[in-house]
Amino acid sequence: RLPVARSAHGATVYSDKLWIFAGYDGNARLNDMWTIGLQDRELTCWEEIEQSGEIPPSCCNFPVAVCKDKMFVFSGQSGAKITNNLFQFEFKEKIWTRIPTEHLLRGSPPPPQRRYGHTMVAFDRHLYVFGGAADNTLPNELHCYDVDSQTWEVIQPSPDSEVSHPEVAERVSAPEEVPSLPSEERGFKKSRDVFGLDFGITTVKQPPTADSELPSGRLFHAAAVISDAMYIFGGTVDNNIRSGEMYRFQFSCYPKCTLHEDYGRLWENRQFSDLEFVLGEKEERVRGHTAIVTARCKWLKKKIIQARERLKQVNIEDEGHATCQKDGIGGNVKLCRLQPLLEVPIREAEAQPFEVLMQFLYTDKIKYPRKGHVQDVLLIMDVYKLALNFKLSRLEQLCLQYIEASVDLQNVLIVCENANKLQLDQLKEHCLNFVVKESHFNQVIMMKEFEHLSSSLIVEIVRRKQQPPVRTHSDQPLDIGTSLIQDMKAYLEGAGTEFCDIILLLDGHPRPAHKAILAARSSYFEAMFRSFMPEDGQVNISIGEMVPSKQAFESMLRYIYYGEVNMPPEDSLYLFAAPYYYGFSNNRLQAYCKQNLEMNVTVENVLQILEAADKTQALDMKRHCLHIIVHQFTKV
Repeated sequence: RLPVARSAHGATVYSDKLWIFAGYDGNARLNDMWTIGLQDRELTCWEEIEQSGEIPPSCCNFPVAVCKDKMFVFSGQSGAKITNNLFQFEFKEKIWTRIPTEHLLRGSPPPPQRRYGHTMVAFDRHLYVFGGAADNTLPNELHCYDVDSQTWEVIQPSPDSEVSHPEVAERVSAPEEVPSLPSEERGFKKSRDVFGLDFGITTVKQPPTADSELPSGRLFHAAAVISDAMYIFGGTVDNNIRSGEMYRFQFSCYPKCTLHEDYGRLWENRQFSDLEFVLGEKEERVRGHTAIVTARCKWLKKKIIQARERLKQVNIEDEGHATCQKDGIGGNVKLCRLQPLLEVPIREAEAQPFEVLMQFLYTDKIKYPRKGHVQDVLLIMDVYKLALNFKLSRLEQLCLQYIEASVDLQNVLIVCENANKLQLDQLKEHCLNFVVKESHFNQVIMMKEFEHLSSSLIVEIVRRKQQPPVRTHSDQPLDIGTSLIQDMKAYLEGAGTEFCDIILLLDGHPRPAHKAILAARSSYFEAMFRSFMPEDGQVNISIGEMVPSKQAFESMLRYIYYGEVNMPPEDSLYLFAAPYYYGFSNNRLQAYCKQNLEMNVTVENVLQILEAADKTQALDMKRHCLHIIVHQFTKV
């Protein structure tokens, strides 16, 4: 059997096989999938794939890209059903899933608008979408999707992109020496009249221009990734004109930010917990960390302070409770027994929704309700109720978006009844409007569940159908609350001072900090606090033999608390080795330090940087320095 003849389909190669999906057969759009082996020509034959899950609608003129053993399809022409949905296909299980966008809060970058004739390529853990026709416009932003965090952003190419040297198409046998460029810079450069460009050897004929040159919007162009750059060729630009231009876009390749994952792990393993919430009538117990909870939620912070005050009172009344003895040598070092967990009663919450809320405090995320699982939706309604009580407007918005996106004909009456019971008016409003829609109403009132609704709700539905309320638009700006990064930044800058539980000593100068945060982000601190917790609660700070400057140390704390990587070049010199020494989750900080140094190596500081690179075995940094020393030998 062969796939039906077609055009405008998607095709990609994975595991030595060609995979084709959807397209147009001259009469109708398709959504079938076929694969054929590319290794053994003798044995090869087409095989149709049994797809399952949320299969994309039949479509054509869309791109396909493979990233992390999954195939991705974004938008395309699918008639009236055209959307800006991103779908992923698991090759192993042959299952499709629609990737939800409901977790993207209003105010965070939205996904690209629906389009066709665009390109999408994969590089590292990202998908890059460029061009296409979007509702009669030809946009030219470059959109980037992070497969790990499931977020979109529009890429701003670096303004002073060093990689915007115009390339020429002639092949040369002895290229002029081209300075090595930091691969972290992103930018476009343009090549004209290229037919067989040798990607390995290109020359610089003119002085580099200052700015990245963005391609104009276009559709039906081609894009490919070669090593760490994307090349775009051709396409149809304004007024149906065909283009023969070629552009090169230099990717940046930083390791990802692991801040949310690191705090998420701390929540999951509950290591170094110092408080225990006692919840609801059943007095169920959930452990947590003062530092994270007080940084993220003012309402819970107040409860924690009250619990501390109560404990102080108890301790004053019962002085013998926390026995501190002097050590045998007669010194003044106090050895205090490990503090018991601080108990914080929260009468307003049950354990299950409270745990979801806690997961949000640590990671800024909650789990999206599974399709068709009404229990998931009801749980998120309880979380929404808590978010309103605890004044967590970011979580409020997240729950609202999740629930509204999950309401369908099967669950609308259950959700409506529950919203009525929990007095969640905005949600109830959404459900009522859903029920009285022309296309839904008749189906809903014939359902079994409709008979069991409370009579007051039935009356409300009937009246709304008879006389829909006038829709009012509020001009109030939407409060989407603060993010994990913003809260941890404020916490480091002073909001967390009263909750410090460890002193970091830098050259004898004390800097108060928070154990749980240090342990979540650094395996060095985690091991220390687990096994060798200093008795006086003070830790000397160095990076190997070297004591960092005060300024560099503050830069490192900013990285630990909220993932900040921007710093002056001299701090980068000190912190270059920090990821190894402190055992951060990956070498993101080092990659930024390296780029910061490479961009700012001068004749004045090259020897210091060479020495640091040699100590930390950063070989390409060392090569870069030696290269500069050789070329500027007399000056150095």
